[in-house]
Formats: sequence, structure tokens, C-alpha cells
Amino acid sequence: MPLGEFDLIAQYFAQLGARRNDVALGVGDDGAILVPPPDHELVVVIDSLVAGRHFPPNSPAASIGHRVVAVNLSDLAAMGATPAWALLALTLPSADEAWLAEFALGAGASLQRFGVALVGGDTTAGPLTITAQLCGFVPRDTALRRDGARPGDAVIVSGTTGDAAFGLALEQDRHAGDSESARVLRQRFLYPTPRCELGIALRGIATAC
Repeated sequence: MPLGEFDLIAQYFAQLGARRNDVALGVGDDGAILVPPPDHELVVVIDSLVAGRHFPPNSPAASIGHRVVAVNLSDLAAMGATPAWALLALTLPSADEAWLAEFALGAGASLQRFGVALVGGDTTAGPLTITAQLCGFVPRDTALRRDGARPGDAVIVSGTTGDAAFGLALEQDRHAGDSESARVLRQRFLYPTPRCELGIALRGIATAC
């Protein structure tokens, strides 16, 4: 018998991510109740990944789970925010339990690593699309904003640019090469590393991120 929405959530997502004391009510109700720190501002980001546009349809489910969390964590990092809570919305062609288990492992590992609690979500039927919304917080008036940049500012890049784009191209053309360099580039696309600690450290130093 196919899993219903509530069974799916209970089996694969109810215990996903970190346990946090600032979650008064999490997965399982109509909404989450969260308790941000005093004198802090909320930072909210959202991203969707669509099969065939943002990742090849045959990408490993664990990678898709990891990436949808990681791209949102990167947005929080760019604003200097401490990540805290996540919501997931899954549009699935079918409730493939093996796929869901692998997806949950990838998403859960990324959430756990950065101390993020999954506090809600939604599932529906349709073409494979994964959406995550992440919430974090910053001390009041300390967020890094794009409009903080000024003429004459030094531009500094962490990491290397273009690796993930090359990795996507390699994933789309499985005959493009199997060298160590190709493997590294594929990993940069499949399992990107958000720079949350760096973003937090740059508060009060960088003018924009």
C-alpha cells in the first residue's frame, strides 16, 4: 500500500535534523512554533531544485537532499546568519521508499552537521521538485547585505569559482571523463560545502557578502 503523506512524514522526516531547545513545536502540526534569541533578527531564505533544470533526474537522492539544504545554508552564510530551522516541500512523481530513505539521509546529514532542526514541510504528487526554506538569525543590525558594498571595496573570493558548474556539466555527460579531477568536480556539484562559519566570522568585518 502506498504511503500517505502523514505516514511518509512520520517515517522519513519527523526525526530529521538537529534537536534544538528553541523549537517549541516542530513537525506534525499545522505550523511550527520557534523561539528566536532576544535582540536578534530572523533571516529567511528559500530555494527550489527542479529535476532536469538544477540537477540530472538520475542524480543520487542523497545528493539532492544534501544540495537543497546546502544551497539555502549558503544563502544564510552570505548574510552572516546562524542557521537554525528548516522546512521542506517535496513534489514527487511517486512515493519511492528507497529514494526517500536515501534523500532523507542526505538532507538529514547536512541539517545535523550545521545544527539545523527540520520543523515542518509538505509533500504532493508531480514532477520531481524539491524546495527548502531555511531560517537563521543575526544580532540586530549585523546582517551582511548586498547593498553594503561600496566603490573601492576589495573583492575577496573563498574557495574556487566554477567548480560546481563544471561538475554539473560532467554529470550531464557521463562519458566526459573519469579522472581524479573530474571526480572532484562532480563532488563539488553533488555535495557542495556551505561556508556558514566564514559568513558568521565576517559579520562586522565585511561590508557585503
